[in-house]
Amino acid sequence: MSVQQPIAILDSGVGGLTVVKEVMRQLPREKIIYFGDTARAPYGPRPAEEVTRFTREIVDYLIQYRPKMLVIACNTATAVALEDIRSRVSIPVVGVIHPGARAANGRTQRGIIGVIGTEGTIRSGAYEQALKQLSPSVEVISLACPRFVPLVEQGNFRSDETYAAVSESLESLKQRKLDTLILGCTHYPFLAETIAEVMGKEITLISSADETAREISTILYDRNRMARSDDQPVHQFFCSGEPRMFKSITQQWLGEQIELTPVVWQVPNIV
Repeated sequence: MSVQQPIAILDSGVGGLTVVKEVMRQLPREKIIYFGDTARAPYGPRPAEEVTRFTREIVDYLIQYRPKMLVIACNTATAVALEDIRSRVSIPVVGVIHPGARAANGRTQRGIIGVIGTEGTIRSGAYEQALKQLSPSVEVISLACPRFVPLVEQGNFRSDETYAAVSESLESLKQRKLDTLILGCTHYPFLAETIAEVMGKEITLISSADETAREISTILYDRNRMARSDDQPVHQFFCSGEPRMFKSITQQWLGEQIELTPVVWQVPNIV
């Protein structure tokens, strides 16, 4: 296989762009193909079976580009579909939960770690399980924040409405003695400044996006699959919904022009 094959990254919407940004920074030679399922976001409130089906459909689409790695840059999809996808493809598949858990476990001083995420991620208990595997004595305080993803998908990162939503959502966490908080949804780094402001400077925020990019780098290096070309890679971005907001957020977050190809799913009628 050619080492010039792309890295395929998928998410329920724009959240996975936080992983894309870190991959671009850490691995500037790598070509990225990104798919945001904006037409069906958010995944958090959906049943696990539905999220798994959506993830399979996106992987089936992306595999035609012969990627050398798949990254499920969605915590909800990672929690319910990671092993299913790994059993279906012959290339490495990386999720976002274990990298974030490892980073938080290494940073906590008091052994009290908070996790915020979608309803689906929190319901799965995946972060608590991953953290307990690393350190059985760690105390994990989990909280679903369903108001966050819609704000990000609308490009509403810094506003009075956003501050109010974050402050109200995190009120119960502020009463606890945690010292580390995992942003357990790749959408949440878009709101990191507001979250940090609300939680206070003594709380260490852990972005699963940053840690996932490091894991991608490690796997590619260990397998001798790093891109070697000095040519500037041309990245491709796909979305399943209305492309204008997606393109605007992507350009704003990545700070560069992108190529965008809308994708329309054939959704069956439900009787």
